[in-house]
Amino acid sequence: MDSVEGNIRLLLDGKGVEESQEFCDFTLDDQNEVAASKGVEPCTPSSYSPVLRESVCYIVAAVLINQEGHVLMMQEAKSSCAGQWYLPAGRMEAGESVTEAAAREVQEETGLTVDITTLLMVESASGSWFRFVVTGNVTGGTLKTPANADSESLQAKWVEDVGELSLRGSDIYPLVQRAKQYWSAKDEPWHPLILPSVKPHSRLILRLVIAIRKRANNRVCILVSDKTATHLPATEINPLRSLHSTLRKYMTEIFGSDLPPHRPQGVLNVELSTSNPSGSHDGISITLLVPVRKALEEVPLIDKYSWVELPKPLGEDLLNRMGKNMIVPLNVIRYWESCA
Repeated sequence: MDSVEGNIRLLLDGKGVEESQEFCDFTLDDQNEVAASKGVEPCTPSSYSPVLRESVCYIVAAVLINQEGHVLMMQEAKSSCAGQWYLPAGRMEAGESVTEAAAREVQEETGLTVDITTLLMVESASGSWFRFVVTGNVTGGTLKTPANADSESLQAKWVEDVGELSLRGSDIYPLVQRAKQYWSAKDEPWHPLILPSVKPHSRLILRLVIAIRKRANNRVCILVSDKTATHLPATEINPLRSLHSTLRKYMTEIFGSDLPPHRPQGVLNVELSTSNPSGSHDGISITLLVPVRKALEEVPLIDKYSWVELPKPLGEDLLNRMGKNMIVPLNVIRYWESCA
């Protein structure tokens, strides 16, 4: 069990897991078989493959706050939303990491250079649309003025109240609020600096850290899959369904129809590395912390899964990540048409 415990430690440090292969216990093919057995027509072909800008979309958005608490905003140049204001944001390009894409968008749209330091939020819609909200520190450059307007933006400026602008979308309000809370909470507990790990995946993967307490000794246990080598449970994300739908179907596969009370706490880690140029590894792995609100003794499992008791210090560290602001939030949203 050393590898599982080691991976939990890596995840709590904001790092990617160390595995010799891409584990997936509940593939789209498995999900389609379950649907067919219930007389439901599968909505996604088992042959689905994530290809950047074709069958999967990754967006970056940077929320930068200066010492006065002002937010860096840019004015759109695109015809569909020209003149409106938004955060520096856009689609990832082939071969980019999340941090590289965010730094590029900031430089192109505002004229400033930035050191991206941490994820603030992960957003998802329909299982194949993801937005990575990051923050960081401005390190140089010159703020873009109307005299420097180009196809990327008309200008940029630091804004005290984004509500006074004509915004491209109101979806940025919770992102700005999160960033301001982060930068004002220097003396309060917060999750460690977390950036997506640069690691290729051929599929869209949702990995779960399912935590539960054992009543007999009040120790924390986590669920592992024993289908092949022992590992954290993982399912393929249905690209046409929400992450909540994927999670529920997989939890049903593990526990049966009588699901124990649970609630996804947030994101421990993201692994992503877009291909250049083949598109054969444009997948993603998101590790989600899911506490179960019943004692282990009350929760039956379906075969090929089991509980592993964590050492007491490691279990306490995992419990601490369930506190306020101690984990990156996952926001499952409805997709909207973006001019990014």
